[in-house]
Amino acid sequence: MSYTVKEIFYTLQGEGAHTGRPAVFCRFSGCNLWTGREQDRAKAICTFCDTDFVGVGPDGGKFRSAADLADAVASRWPSLNGHGQRFVVCTGGEPLLQLDAAAIAAFHQRGFEVAIETNGTLEPPPGIDWICVSPKAGSDTILRCGNELKLVYPQPAAQPDAFEAAEFEQFYLQPMDGPDVEHNTQLALEYCLAHPQWKLSLQTHKLVGIR
Repeated sequence: MSYTVKEIFYTLQGEGAHTGRPAVFCRFSGCNLWTGREQDRAKAICTFCDTDFVGVGPDGGKFRSAADLADAVASRWPSLNGHGQRFVVCTGGEPLLQLDAAAIAAFHQRGFEVAIETNGTLEPPPGIDWICVSPKAGSDTILRCGNELKLVYPQPAAQPDAFEAAEFEQFYLQPMDGPDVEHNTQLALEYCLAHPQWKLSLQTHKLVGIR
């Protein structure tokens, strides 16, 4: 299988349970809930996406094999010393349109812990070390177990109580970005205080000005 990747870059994880952790982000191109084109946003299943996942960027590429993809990811990890667990976050778009067992195995062979951020509409292959599901209103969330559920809030048609019985280790509310982000942050904060199953996730990469 070949892989089309928008971008691969080294940064700090900005959201959820691994906030602040050094990671290589591998952003796969394509999504099953929106084309990524602005002219199609209004009729997309997910209308609030804040990510560019269309095509191939300057630090992305088309990779003919899992080994080539894993080598590109490994090249971004700093080689200053042997300390620190290598960590790759496979995201998108929707990474499970492309991420397969061969790529996961190739990442593992290069010493990476493998995480995904998925909308939960597709079943993952085996071997992923950390599964974060971010449900989107209007889609069929079939993946209802994993390590972390991160719900963008508020989504009137995707209320937190619809996911409270799902089998996740941690539950996060993340305020929806945009012109109402301050109001949405207050709403999420108040919900977490009233429902302590949930934790607040902020987009700290935006707050500190990193990619």
